Amino acid sequence: MRHIPVFAFCIISAGAFAQGAARETLDPTVTEVWDLKPKKVTAGVNVGEAPSDAIVLFDGKNLDNFTTLAGAPAVWEVKDGAFTVVKGAGDIKTKQTFGDIQLHIEWRSPSAVVGDGQGRGNSGIFLSELYELQVLDSYESPTYSNGQASSIYKQAIPLVNATRKPGEWQVYDVIFIAPKFSDNGRVVTPATITVIHNGVLTQNHTTIIGPTEYKGFPVYKPHGKASIKLQDHGNPVSFRNIWIREL
Repeated sequence: MRHIPVFAFCIISAGAFAQGAARETLDPTVTEVWDLKPKKVTAGVNVGEAPSDAIVLFDGKNLDNFTTLAGAPAVWEVKDGAFTVVKGAGDIKTKQTFGDIQLHIEWRSPSAVVGDGQGRGNSGIFLSELYELQVLDSYESPTYSNGQASSIYKQAIPLVNATRKPGEWQVYDVIFIAPKFSDNGRVVTPATITVIHNGVLTQNHTTIIGPTEYKGFPVYKPHGKASIKLQDHGNPVSFRNIWIREL
């Protein structure tokens, strides 16, 4: 540990003492900030309702804000204010690209339980198309811990398992800070993610160590803004009420 010279410590201590002794004489307006006003945003009235500055990606009516990975119209089933994975239709992604975001998304695994582990209510939310926040029926279905619901797949185990019963709607509120790269492609700051699952903190400013890989270890590759991708893993997982705030 680096030591502070005695004379320097004495100066610091004397300064702190002097300020403390004179604090009552200071003008409180000196530390007031008036000219930098936060933008006014109207919060949603109901729980999960989009605030006034949000980009609504799905309002229960259509998939106009999504395409297939190849850019064709998304063909997952839209019904009763939600949309559901159509097995074999492939992944879908947002038309718009994003960097740092606040994301609200609700999902539901099928009420009819089929399979177990990774074969049960499986989908995924890929931030920047590369970093998977796992969607899975993990209510009472053992699987590897860094592959259960609200894990960063194959990387970060959730702090707790907050998964509701199959057939019930689950809520993810996510803060994702995209990685930053230098001009020569080196990682300046890795991606981080905070996840609140059904009102419970499950990822606390977690560092993402690279793109999601099913096999092997992740290695960052430089990229800019990208879409949000939703995974067709062959299970009829449903989604609704998806909105984003760009940070």
